[in-house]
Amino acid sequence: MPIIIKSGTLITASETFDADILIDGEKIVSVGKNIDISNAQLIDAAGKLVMPGGIDPHTHLDLPMFATVSSDDHYTGHKAAAFGGTTTVMDFVPQDYDTLREAVEVWHAKADDKAAIDFSFHMNITRLDEQVEREIPQLLDLGITTLKVFMAYNGRLRLQDGEIYRVLRIAREHGMLTMLHAENGDVIDILVAEALADGHTSPEWHARTRPGWGGVEAVLRGAALAKQADSPLYVVHVNQVGEAEQLRYARQRGVNIIGETCPPYLFFTDQQLERPDGAKWICSPPMRTVEDNQGLWQALADGTLQTIGTDHCPFFFDGTQAIEYEGKPVAIPGKELGKDDFSKIPNGVPGVGDRLPIMWTYGVGAGRITPNQFVALTSTNVAKIFGLYPQKGALVPGADADIVIWDPNRRLTYGVAHAQHRTDYNLYENWELVGYPEKVFLRGDLIVDGERWLGKPGGGRYLSREPNAIMI
Repeated sequence: MPIIIKSGTLITASETFDADILIDGEKIVSVGKNIDISNAQLIDAAGKLVMPGGIDPHTHLDLPMFATVSSDDHYTGHKAAAFGGTTTVMDFVPQDYDTLREAVEVWHAKADDKAAIDFSFHMNITRLDEQVEREIPQLLDLGITTLKVFMAYNGRLRLQDGEIYRVLRIAREHGMLTMLHAENGDVIDILVAEALADGHTSPEWHARTRPGWGGVEAVLRGAALAKQADSPLYVVHVNQVGEAEQLRYARQRGVNIIGETCPPYLFFTDQQLERPDGAKWICSPPMRTVEDNQGLWQALADGTLQTIGTDHCPFFFDGTQAIEYEGKPVAIPGKELGKDDFSKIPNGVPGVGDRLPIMWTYGVGAGRITPNQFVALTSTNVAKIFGLYPQKGALVPGADADIVIWDPNRRLTYGVAHAQHRTDYNLYENWELVGYPEKVFLRGDLIVDGERWLGKPGGGRYLSREPNAIMI
């Protein structure tokens, strides 16, 4: 049965206007005033906002780390995303197997039967040799057009600068996009070893051993490599003003460079790590200063940063204590694993379900970004950068009917009891929100209706992407 969403205020990346939306099957068929079809199901959106479903470019679901695994899998993480208004996520495939194809197959085995929203993959490149160089172009046959490289995590994930340069050149030749984790791995290793030798084991030393300047110089270094390779670069989780300044500097000099930030870098600082529960805020790179919070908001508003991801990689704060999830007790080893050594605390925070509600209240509601920028940063820009537009991120005929009906007047006190992540804490505990998703559609199917979950494992679909995506 066709569906008509009636009398809503549509918000896109560039426009705000009143219109109806006609959905037939999985697609938007038409957008306009006074749409009327006799056999259609009518959904009244008067007084509500209608937006394209969010797209999170940066998640780590069911990811092994430090003798445990991130606590959301490809069902629970997708469910949490949907309740927060996100209908597509992009997860990273570790290069932990003999071939890249095998790694992708393992990740499909984890995701395909559990997926509750649509999803796509990026490929980590953490080891480079002639075989891997030959395999990278074959990823296009698997629908993967994006490669992630690391300047940190020596001995595990890091590539040397020359290797990153080689990846960038391969990416250029095949219309792919390289993503960069920008920190100074050598300095981090020295500082961590010195801190532990001096008996410093508490969470605040996580930030003290990952200095901000290391990220700044790494962004500039990455930009230089990208310029030399004539290849686009996407810098993940920009966490400080200095990094945003390097993006501006590079862009002014002709580097095709894109910046992503994540909500925790807009709200929290390294002072959180000094709390008794400071391990909750441990992620890499760490949160910085109030000045960095403010500067990153400005970078979002002025276009220096193009996307907001989450780097969603949740762990239990206390994995020895079970929580109830969908009526069953669940306990997964978590951040308590590093109670005597900050360097062994699993790195990552929850956020895939928080992103849109938090950014709406404290971004749009606070006047820091406009409603149209909100849609661009959390959906449309992501779709364009990663080759999903206009199938995703758009309210136009022919697009997938991934639609969020947003109640701008709903008030709630947010926190772990409201969020749907499979973990025992939330960074935004007791934050007051104004505005929240009311209904969420995935390709025309209603999967969230208020507090009701109507989605199901296997309801999501893998999104194979084409190279040479639109760059913004």
